[in-house]
Amino acid sequence: MGKYKTEQLRNVALVAHGGAGKTSLAEAILYNSGAVERLGKVDDGTATTDYDPEEIKRKISINTAIAPCEWSGNKINIIDTPGFADFVGEVKSGLRVADAAVVVFCAVSGVEVGSENVWSFADERGLPRIAFINKMDRENADFYKVVDAIRSQFGQHVVPVQIPIGSQESFEGVVDLISMKAILPDAGGRKIKTADIPADLQDRAKSYRDMMLEVAAENDDELIEKYLDGQELTEDEIRRGLAKGVKAGKAVPIFCGSSLRNIGIQPLMDALVSYLPFPGELGGVEGVNPVSKQRETRELKAGQPFSAFVFKTMADPYVGKLTFFKVYSGTINSDSQAYNANKDRQERIGQIFFMRGKQQEPTQEVIAGDIAAVAKLQETSTGETLCDKEHPIIFDGIAFPEPALSMAVEPKSKGDEDKISAGLARLAEEDPTFKVKKDAETGQTIISGMGEQHLEVIADRLKRKFGVEVTLDTPRVPYRETIRGSVKVEGKHKKQTGGRGQYGHVWLELEPLPPGGDFEFVDKIFGGAVPRQYIPAVEKGVREALAEGVLAGYPLVDLRVTLYDGSYHPVDSSEMAFKIAASMALKKGAMDAKPVLLEPIMNVEVVVPEAYMGDIMGDLNKRRGKILGMEPSGKNQVIKALVPMAEMFKYAIDLRSITGGRGHYSMSFDHYEEVPAQISQQIIEAAAREREKEK
Repeated sequence: MGKYKTEQLRNVALVAHGGAGKTSLAEAILYNSGAVERLGKVDDGTATTDYDPEEIKRKISINTAIAPCEWSGNKINIIDTPGFADFVGEVKSGLRVADAAVVVFCAVSGVEVGSENVWSFADERGLPRIAFINKMDRENADFYKVVDAIRSQFGQHVVPVQIPIGSQESFEGVVDLISMKAILPDAGGRKIKTADIPADLQDRAKSYRDMMLEVAAENDDELIEKYLDGQELTEDEIRRGLAKGVKAGKAVPIFCGSSLRNIGIQPLMDALVSYLPFPGELGGVEGVNPVSKQRETRELKAGQPFSAFVFKTMADPYVGKLTFFKVYSGTINSDSQAYNANKDRQERIGQIFFMRGKQQEPTQEVIAGDIAAVAKLQETSTGETLCDKEHPIIFDGIAFPEPALSMAVEPKSKGDEDKISAGLARLAEEDPTFKVKKDAETGQTIISGMGEQHLEVIADRLKRKFGVEVTLDTPRVPYRETIRGSVKVEGKHKKQTGGRGQYGHVWLELEPLPPGGDFEFVDKIFGGAVPRQYIPAVEKGVREALAEGVLAGYPLVDLRVTLYDGSYHPVDSSEMAFKIAASMALKKGAMDAKPVLLEPIMNVEVVVPEAYMGDIMGDLNKRRGKILGMEPSGKNQVIKALVPMAEMFKYAIDLRSITGGRGHYSMSFDHYEEVPAQISQQIIEAAAREREKEK
């Protein structure tokens, strides 16, 4: 790859709902630029940016991949992001370092929920964008219907700059509304030729051109004057007006084509260069100086002190950890040093690469605005800043969504536990939307991610990269037990074997405490019925017995245990004997004190468009939820409810299906509450079966 200046770079993220054809579009762009010799296909597993074995197997993008190419004397870094909601973290990473986006729509499906989501992500980052209606050659493709849907959803500043020639099987090219010429593929598809607009499209082209002219003129005082005077705008003026509008977020041109047949791609590539900003064109990037704690701005220029942001980490089986970064100021060279400002540590930078899918192209330096990768960094993780130690800065991290679905991981073979935890820790390092924790109470390893597909991919990676097979199961609920009645109970441990015997004897009173009261031990011994030195052993025996309740083996909570009487033997009594006596008394007493099961109740907030409120509230009621209230939030409604944890494990999947992916939720622990009798009976029976199995 030749040498480029910052002004010749374009960092463009391809974003869309799953299945709109982003990866095929990336492939067509690479092919037309000469970066790849043949047009790879997702269905054949030959696409440059879908190279992970999981992506080839599932025929979807899972990772954000970078693919640089050269076009019209510029370098375009294509950032191909996944479209499925489970991999939204990768989209956020890709958009964090993009300077613009191409939002891809399918000519058949039109505006889908993923299209709405990525459009709002691009809004959050204030990214200029272009829309591309792909798959014009597909059966039922309808360009005009999709244009209407895009404009009604996202605004009238979104305008076609092309219309298609033909559709479905007869799709053969596009009409460029600026030059008013037909653009058709030429021999071999890499070249294009121009021709006159077909007669039957003349009127339509003219009416869509008028729509485009209005948006182009609005963004330039000189042009709006000319336009309102009824003067004809030149092609260059129209392009200038559109470019200004795109960069200001006031115009979004719509292009169309077919990636698979490589029709309409070259004009889109020209637009990437002429309409989208180069890095830093729209201003510098802000961060915090860790020394002064003040916010500072870095200009994306070569002469500045070096700074770069790490937006992605990958565990590569061949080279170890790969760290992807974008240089924001200055330059960085291979075989140099960089300072990690988040961790206050120096990093040794080895050979730097430009990545194209999985191919690595070594480079000596990376300039401001460009994207590259380096292997084997020791300290640095996603979301951190590398910089010059003398001029430290920390850029804002990436706001990743919280995981929505949790599953328990069980090894298929005994003895694989250590390998599993090491593998999961490595995978969590490269995917910030994936979390791992050991549940101290149930003893299970719990993995949490964005959805079912996300966690299945994690399990497959664990097998492929670390050689361990696991099964995914619903996590156990950390139930509790408590008592509702008060009892007085005796515990006596007496054993006489040859020589010294064992003797411990206690009277305990068990009483319930209010919720959250946990456990109290009260010593009411008078006159030495139980000698002082044995009282700690009595408390220890009680505490150990609390760990495993009497109904289903869950911890006992919210009770007071009072030691009020007992007896001892001057020779045979011991700490062990009193501990056993206390433990026996507690178990016997708890059975007589009206024991009940408690379950964790979660505080749930569901954010959904108003149209789904009835369905969501009905569904929460079915889950034994109590609706606390609702409040508006922008276009959405927030429903607040208390719902038992046992009913929430698969909620992410159900919420997605009820709302077509438009709803999301958060949840936190609130309190424990008694389990209804019928459900309680099922839990107790299941625990008994489990104990039988273990025998």
